[in-house]
Amino acid sequence: MAASGKLSTSRLPPLPTIREIIKLFRLQAAKQLSQNFLLDLRLTDKIVRKAGNLTNAYVYEVGPGPGGITRSILNADVTELLVVEKDTRFIPGLQMLSDAAPGKLRIVHGDVLTFKVEKAFSESLKRPWEDDPPNVHIIGNLPFSVSTPLIIKWLENISCRDGPFVYGRTQMTLTFQKEVAERLAANTGSKQRSRLSVMAQYLCNVRHIFTIPGQAFVPKPEVDVGVVHFTPLVQPKIEQPFKLVEKVVQNVFQFRRKYCHRGLGEELKRRKNKNEEKEEDDAENYRL
Repeated sequence: MAASGKLSTSRLPPLPTIREIIKLFRLQAAKQLSQNFLLDLRLTDKIVRKAGNLTNAYVYEVGPGPGGITRSILNADVTELLVVEKDTRFIPGLQMLSDAAPGKLRIVHGDVLTFKVEKAFSESLKRPWEDDPPNVHIIGNLPFSVSTPLIIKWLENISCRDGPFVYGRTQMTLTFQKEVAERLAANTGSKQRSRLSVMAQYLCNVRHIFTIPGQAFVPKPEVDVGVVHFTPLVQPKIEQPFKLVEKVVQNVFQFRRKYCHRGLGEELKRRKNKNEEKEEDDAENYRL
């Protein structure tokens, strides 16, 4: 579980507010990219506190946008903050933050879905999987359009211990639509229990730590936003390959709850038929 960290007294020098940055660089949220800006630094500070104690930490922030959470992370006295931003419009504002925190903020123009974060930090930060989590964190206010595919990608990385998890059990603090956040953290028997619940919880300790009202964002989304914290488990709850677990779970949840056994039955039947066909082929090859 994440410790409750305190923001450092070593803070950034006076800077324009995020709202002023948006006006200065004439930034507008791109609807096609599901962008929503979080301008209230009290909320961005809260997200950072819930990530744990970031003093001297190495942080990978995804989708920094105009830099609200970025400021809060830098104010937490991290050793290094790496931000990956796809939208070039935000780079000048982020560069202003970099100039205010010399040597601490590294800006990469790229796509979080393809960026190789396993090569971003020093090898010396790596810790054995069985140890406590490394001093590496992932934090992000994710655009709704990429949040689900990105967390599925990272869950697969956890199962393989690659990507951001080459450093060990890297913790993540991320935003999702409230409904998605509730599904990720839903307990067994909950009406919110879903494919995402199983996929996340068989690999991680998942906590929906708080909810941010939609009106806190600009532009205001139609839904509230949930902040979710993930800590990879030392031992997964299901000892099977990720793709197999994913396929079985997809089949289970493709039917309504009371009929979900049908999905599991169909997947088991399919796998049985496949095994029988393989056995027949092997027998035929042996006779030849």
